Amino acid sequence: MSKKKVLVAGGAGFLGSHLCEKYIENDFEVICMDNLITGNADNVKHLFNNPDFSFVKYDVTNFVHVSGKLDLVLNFASPASPIDYLKMPIQTLKVGSLGVHKTLGLAKEKGARYLLASTSEVYGDPLMHPQHEDYWGNVNPIGFRGVYDEAKRFAEAMTMAYHRFHNLDTRIVRIFNTYGPRMRLEDGRALPTFVGQALRGDDITVFGDGSQTRSFCFVDDLIEGIYRLSMSDEIYPVNIGNPAEITIKEFAEEIVSLTGSKSRIVYKELPKDDPQVRQPDISKAREVLGWEPKVNRTEGLKRTLKYFEELILKS
Repeated sequence: MSKKKVLVAGGAGFLGSHLCEKYIENDFEVICMDNLITGNADNVKHLFNNPDFSFVKYDVTNFVHVSGKLDLVLNFASPASPIDYLKMPIQTLKVGSLGVHKTLGLAKEKGARYLLASTSEVYGDPLMHPQHEDYWGNVNPIGFRGVYDEAKRFAEAMTMAYHRFHNLDTRIVRIFNTYGPRMRLEDGRALPTFVGQALRGDDITVFGDGSQTRSFCFVDDLIEGIYRLSMSDEIYPVNIGNPAEITIKEFAEEIVSLTGSKSRIVYKELPKDDPQVRQPDISKAREVLGWEPKVNRTEGLKRTLKYFEELILKS
């Protein structure tokens, strides 16, 4: 019997590259598609000689064609950090609309299951804490972050429309803050920023007074959750993240301690619409997928720090 085939759109990105590995490990043939705007071919170059892996440089906002059968489409194509989507607002909106439309069309043509990478950002600056999948969110549609938040909300709506109107077999994962090897040092998110600053001995910049909270999930745990969702029967959104909440100030202090850095923590003005709290309610993931995170933050940070130290040495 031939192997099942999966297309990973955005497959050269941080999460996409780990997904390519995960599905190869589970006996899938993997097509990695990425336009490399924020992805990096180095993330998947170790897979190039694998007969079950192929790489296609392509922008999914255009018509997407794949020869032969296709069993699963994973859409992870999008800028995903504030520094990227503020720099590329139009591309972010296009990939969250046209890119979703084109990849949904491909899944429909092939009779493939479709999994959309959504985000905790659909909850905006939440008035419910922790955030459960039934919460509709508190998003400023015309704010600077709206280009990403609303692109993902639209993507969810279109995915559900294809499910209801075309009977497409769909899944939606709402991803909370994730970290681990292959994150870009300069991607603008708290963890790589703090680690980079600490390793260089620069001041660590905390926005606001640092009382805002985040919940960080190690990438291996997240990938396992996504894989289980893709294999499940759950058609409605599922939160995947680690509910261990921490303030940004405490997180910065943790990074300083872990790296042994002499860096000072300095405070800057909080960006507009920056969420004050972020913590997933993962009751549904526990119940439906039998999933919960296993890697604690200390262990995950040590593994991530090792990657960044090697990255800085190479640069």
